[in-house]
Amino acid sequence: MFYFLAELLNFEGLLNLVRYQTFRAGAAMMTALVIGLIIGPRFISMLRVRQGKGQPIREDGPQTHLAKAGTPTMGGLMILISLLISILLWMDLANPFVWACLAVTAGFGLIGFMDDYDKVTKRSHKGVSGRTRLLAEFFVAGIAAWLIVGEINTNIYVPFFSDRVIPLGPFYYVFAATVIVGAGNAVNLTDGLDGLATMPVVIAAGAFMLIAYLVGRVDYSAYLGIPYVMPAGELAILCAGIMGAGLAFLWFNAPPAAVFMGDTGSLALGGALGAIAVATHHEIVLAIVGGLFVLEAASVIIQVFWFKRTGRRVFRMAPIHHHFEQLGWKESTVVIRFWIISIVLAVIGLATLKLR
Repeated sequence: MFYFLAELLNFEGLLNLVRYQTFRAGAAMMTALVIGLIIGPRFISMLRVRQGKGQPIREDGPQTHLAKAGTPTMGGLMILISLLISILLWMDLANPFVWACLAVTAGFGLIGFMDDYDKVTKRSHKGVSGRTRLLAEFFVAGIAAWLIVGEINTNIYVPFFSDRVIPLGPFYYVFAATVIVGAGNAVNLTDGLDGLATMPVVIAAGAFMLIAYLVGRVDYSAYLGIPYVMPAGELAILCAGIMGAGLAFLWFNAPPAAVFMGDTGSLALGGALGAIAVATHHEIVLAIVGGLFVLEAASVIIQVFWFKRTGRRVFRMAPIHHHFEQLGWKESTVVIRFWIISIVLAVIGLATLKLR
């Protein structure tokens, strides 16, 4: 909104800062952070009253988690409210990438909300069937892919090489949708301990804030040998908003959590990261920066695959963060060590920008 006003009213002097993406990114981060901190306490109280017993706790999970019974879920709504307000205030709403990423964030958030609602009302951790969820996710991701691909080419750019591309043609639409859905579900699987998913999302969003800004600049992209996607620069503001909203939520989600993110938040944030990666043509880099999410998803796939064929388990429990809990690691130890891994992976992902 402010960018539109700046263009319409021809802001000058100090007000001209609104035209700069870097300024609006900082403003978006602070706006989402402040809104999240303000609405947090009252929002959590409302969720606690409405949900009663809170999120159902898996009986086959670590015994230490039974103490979390009664903690409300759907805290992702706090993230989405603060994030969406921040986006509407500070982003260029004429940019098609903005609406593509908004569609994924809101659409995946709605799918996650229905899943959380089903769990809470039925007092079961199963929620909406996996097939129904995937169909809905691919429908939303398909719309976003169509909006994004209309502005970019259909090549996959290989990190560490400035002249290596994989042309997919029309198959890129399927690839883009798969990246978005995969990212959403990978973050969703990671969200199993207090603060475990929140901080890695903030870290990944920080990395992609820089990537989006550089990709949107013709001078920097040419110097680094990365694809130039002019509209993608605006997504740096979305990434900053995710960071602010995520940090505000972490204030209440820090151990012992006063509220859980739920599928409402994890699906939305993961899908948003996937959409940003597609729009910036850094899909493979997302697998590096978000390597922790990939590891969590891979541990589930490996566990299910191996158990169906041999009747035995590779991990004591999947996703892999529960495996380390079963080995005797304290929850806070798992969370902080996984945060460290996320930081290292983000640095490696950013290194691909220059190592070409």
